[in-house]
Amino acid sequence: MSKAFLPLSCELANSDFSEVLIGHELIYGPRPPGRRIAAGVALHRRGMSPASRLAVIDYSRPSTEQRLWVFDLDSRTLLFRELVAHGRNSGDNLATRFSNADESLSSSIGLYRTMSPYSGHNGYSLRMQGLEPGFNDHAMERAIVIHGAAYVSADMAKQHGRIGRSWGCPAVRTAVAHQLIDALKDGQLVFSYYPDQRWLGASTYLNCGESTAALARAN
Repeated sequence: MSKAFLPLSCELANSDFSEVLIGHELIYGPRPPGRRIAAGVALHRRGMSPASRLAVIDYSRPSTEQRLWVFDLDSRTLLFRELVAHGRNSGDNLATRFSNADESLSSSIGLYRTMSPYSGHNGYSLRMQGLEPGFNDHAMERAIVIHGAAYVSADMAKQHGRIGRSWGCPAVRTAVAHQLIDALKDGQLVFSYYPDQRWLGASTYLNCGESTAALARAN
């Protein structure tokens, strides 16, 4: 286990960044992922540049809520808070099912590192590399990308009781897509959260106490 990212992540979990997450409803409340997310931000492997931006998607919230946050990690400021779609087979207004499988039409959870943007079928889009084997590491093959979509809107939420659903991509409003993608491109972090017990127990990026102990034993 790499010393390059583990101590940094666990140190940050207890830092003032937790206070930022508290201020944006990501720690307190009925579904508090924030301390786990704080443990995962700014993770980087040896030889990779640390991220300066973090997107958090809280899939435990309904699609009618603004459940996507984008933070600047250096200034500890919020850049965006937005609606975001989940996959068609993940659920209706609430996402409850997640998959790493191709053609599942479902969202995946876990930590991603962003890549370069491109223009494709859905317009300006952002590829993501899934960093969690078994949970999101097939994101590239599945073409799970951030892109704009007309079905992501407050009007859609009011009219149908939910926003539209994607084929697994975290789609956002078309009006904000280009600016949001530019803020997240080229090596930033995207953290897709849901309180899935198998993932919570298995993720290297979430379990600071256990991972730190394992690192100590390895040394």
